[in-house]
Amino acid sequence: MVIQPHKPRGHLAPILIECKSAGDFTNVNKRRKEEATKIRQIHTTPDTREAEFILFLCGYFDGPYLGFEAFEGIDWIWEHRIADMDQLGL
Repeated sequence: MVIQPHKPRGHLAPILIECKSAGDFTNVNKRRKEEATKIRQIHTTPDTREAEFILFLCGYFDGPYLGFEAFEGIDWIWEHRIADMDQLGL
């Protein structure tokens, strides 16, 4: 989803949030490189170079998955901590 915060952030692009749900650890670790590819594509496109990309996670995501995403500069919000979106100005 594409979201513009209540107080627009000037020249910055809206926040991009991808919702991910996982019933077990196996599939997320097989597919974790997909987000890294997406963020590289987003940051190499002129209009979205400054875009913030956040994962909204529901289900099972383990340390290796989260570590890989953090290394790529991708942050996340857990479904049970939706109030953390306040930090994004949403």
